[in-house]
Amino acid sequence: MSEKKQWFTISVYSENNVGLLNRISGIFLKRHINIESLNVSKSEIENVSKFTIVVHTTEDWVHNIVGQVEKQIEVIKAFYHTDDETIYQESALFKIASHLLFDERQIQNIIKESNSQIVTVSRDFFVLAKTGRKHEIDEMHDQLEPYGIMQFVRSGRIAVSKEAMQITALLNGIHK
Repeated sequence: MSEKKQWFTISVYSENNVGLLNRISGIFLKRHINIESLNVSKSEIENVSKFTIVVHTTEDWVHNIVGQVEKQIEVIKAFYHTDDETIYQESALFKIASHLLFDERQIQNIIKESNSQIVTVSRDFFVLAKTGRKHEIDEMHDQLEPYGIMQFVRSGRIAVSKEAMQITALLNGIHK
């Protein structure tokens, strides 16, 4: 019986060196696993970056990949979690023609019901910001699409684990 595919969030703590992203993405490429979402930012630890990578694969494959990622010299530690084990969000911006804000009552309802925010309004367009789960952003996109979306962009997933990731303790042990 083959193992079931599911969504995993991989957190990689590393030094942020040139070429590391290329090598990490190569690990996924070799295994024909698509990276669905990628975010790189500073972490809670000074001078340590956090890569947040979302993939849809089996637990065997993600376990394998995390092991390969950890072999990269700049990588301090990598973890993987299921969606149930993380708290996560995405952000999106929608650029819409300004006249719709006033001419289409439904646009105002979409804004209110989706808990999105108007970031800016100009003569020609306005920009909505929405933070939430992937399906919430997809739903808002589907509701706005019939009215015409001038531009749309979404971030990669950002996530924290529900359980403590012992990265700080690990680093304190290394630096003692």
